[in-house]
Amino acid sequence: MAPKAVFRAVKLSQVPIKAAILLKQEMLAKGGEAATSEGVASLSVEAADVLLLGTLRQFDEALATLKRQPFGLREIADKIEEALRRCESRYLPEVKWNEHVFRPGARTYVMGIVNVTPDSFSDGGKYMDPFAAVEHAKTLVAEGADIIDIGGESTRPGSERVPCDEELRRVIPVVERLSREINIPISVDTYKAEVARRAIEAGASVINDISALRFDPDLGRVAADFGVPMILMHMLGEPGTMQRNPQYHDVVSDIISFFEDAVERAISAGIKPEKIILDPGIGFGKLPEHNLEILRRLREFRALGYPILVGTSRKSFIARIVGQSIEERDDGTMATVALAIAGGADIVRVHDVKRTARMVRMTDAIVREGEQNG
Repeated sequence: MAPKAVFRAVKLSQVPIKAAILLKQEMLAKGGEAATSEGVASLSVEAADVLLLGTLRQFDEALATLKRQPFGLREIADKIEEALRRCESRYLPEVKWNEHVFRPGARTYVMGIVNVTPDSFSDGGKYMDPFAAVEHAKTLVAEGADIIDIGGESTRPGSERVPCDEELRRVIPVVERLSREINIPISVDTYKAEVARRAIEAGASVINDISALRFDPDLGRVAADFGVPMILMHMLGEPGTMQRNPQYHDVVSDIISFFEDAVERAISAGIKPEKIILDPGIGFGKLPEHNLEILRRLREFRALGYPILVGTSRKSFIARIVGQSIEERDDGTMATVALAIAGGADIVRVHDVKRTARMVRMTDAIVREGEQNG
C-alpha cells in the first residue's frame, strides 16, 4: 500500500516555461497537485519554480508519461525519479578505506572535536600543546567518539587565515602521536592540500574541507590519490566575511545547488562518489533563522544521495536562544543533534562527546530502530 499512501512534495527550480506547463498538466492528470507562479499562466516568464505534490504512485505514473515528452522533460523526470528513490532509501553504500568501515544509515556516528588553535570560539588555546591535545582526544574516544576531527586553523566568523607552515606545526605532531594510540579514524579539518597530504601520511584518514574544494584546487587530488573520504561543507564566501549580511533565495535549495557543483568538482578530481560526505555548514554564512530552517528541512538533503554531517555544537545561534554559558549551549546542542538525527544526519560533530554519545544511542533507538522494523 505504500506507493498509494506515501505522499511527497518535490520542488524544481527555474524550469523552462514549456516544461513547467507540461509538468503541471501531467501531475494534475494523474490525480496529484502542482503549483507554479502566475507568470506561467500568463506566459510572461521564461522559467519558473514548480511544486509537485502527490503519492509515490502518482509520481510513478506521471514520470512515465513525462519521459516521452519534449522540452527536456525526460531529463527532468529522471532527476525527479532519482531524488525520490534516494529519499526512500534507508541506507547508503558502506564506505571502506584502510581498516575502517562507515555504514551510513545503520547508526549515527559521533565526531569529537580537537582544536589545536589559540582562537577557536569554544576551546581555543586549551590544547595547543600536542600532549594535551592527544590526551583530550583519547578521552573523547573513551567517551564514545567514532571519529576524531583535528583542526589547526580557527574558522569562526571573522577569523584570519593561518599560513600553511603554522598549520602543519600545530596539526602534524598531534596526528602522528594520536594515530599510534587510537584505532578509530582521524579527520583533519583543513582546506589546504599540503596540510591534508602531510596529515594523511602521518595517520589521518578523512579530509574535512570547509571550502568544498573552492580554496585549494589541489586538495581534491590529494583525497583521490589516498582514497580517503572527503567532507564537503557549504559556506558563503570565506570565514573572514561570511557573516556580513548573508542572504539566500531559499537557504536549503541554494545549498543543494551548491552541493551539486561541489560534488561535480570532487568527482572531476577523481574522488569516488561513495567517499563523499556533505555538511550544510551550520553557522557558516548563515543567520540564526537560516540555521533553524536547515535543521527543520534537513531531510531534503537526502535527495542528493550522500551521507550528511551536521555540526551545531555550541554555536552562537544556540546561545542566542538558550544562553551564553557552555552548559546552556551544550543543552541546546543536544536538542539540535537529536533533531538532526531525526532529520537524517549520519554524523554529528560535537565538543561534548560523553553526553552526545548517550543521547545518540537513545535517539537511534527511536529513529533508526523504527526504520529497520518498519
